[in-house]
Amino acid sequence: HVENAEEVAHYLNSHSKVNQVYWPGLKEHPNHEIAKKQMHGFGGMISFTLKNNQMEDCVQFLSSIQLFSLAESLGGVESLASHPASMSHATLPVSEREELGIVESLVRLSVGIEDITDIIKDLEQALAKI
Repeated sequence: HVENAEEVAHYLNSHSKVNQVYWPGLKEHPNHEIAKKQMHGFGGMISFTLKNNQMEDCVQFLSSIQLFSLAESLGGVESLASHPASMSHATLPVSEREELGIVESLVRLSVGIEDITDIIKDLEQALAKI
């Protein structure tokens, strides 16, 4: 699934509706060089923010994905998506979340082992709806 994550990261990084992609395999990631020394494949976790930072767009995106399950973590190999601001970090005050970079438009993906073409198509159709 690490190879899938790389393709997803590059796809999202070039998408017009995506503001920022957080994945250590991208050369522009601030910890890329450290990750390159310490890791093999950079992992399957990717976070990204949407351009206009609107909660409504994030909800629309997450409602539109079909291949990804909406879950914090199931510990499996399937693709998962989560919205940290309303899920894993919902109990933190907004100011603290924002200080940590957990903005309303942040989406967290755990890229699984499904066919990469299917993964990209799912992301593509969901991004097209916002």
